Amino acid sequence: MCAAVGLSLATAWARPNFSGDWKLNAAKSDYGPMPGPEKMERKITHDDPSLKMVTTQTGQQGEVTTELAYKTDGTPSTNKIRGQDVTGVAKWDGDVLTISSKREIHGMEITMNERWSLSEDGKTLSINNKVNTPNGDFEIKIVMDKQ
Repeated sequence: MCAAVGLSLATAWARPNFSGDWKLNAAKSDYGPMPGPEKMERKITHDDPSLKMVTTQTGQQGEVTTELAYKTDGTPSTNKIRGQDVTGVAKWDGDVLTISSKREIHGMEITMNERWSLSEDGKTLSINNKVNTPNGDFEIKIVMDKQ
């Protein structure tokens, strides 16, 4: 029993902390069929189980800032993006943070399944996102560098 508790604590301690100021590395990112932003910056405050982020990106729709908050313990969270509710669940899968969310855009339900991982040196955040839409599925890879 003590070994199991020790292993559980070691796993919890090994989890990455995503806190910091991050900037999109467009050369390493792949937005699939979607146009990528011209610029994207994200400020993350991560004090497990609290995860908060403010993202500012510039693209075809001008500059857009979103604020999202999750609990990494699997508790559902509701955020607003452009006035619409987005329901999401964040939880750990080993040292990878998964965020599953649903939203409605123009009457279509969109689901996104993100997998966040941090490089060993803590300077690169990779987010692999599987997007499911009624018009087809695609993947997005976002790579951000710590500032």
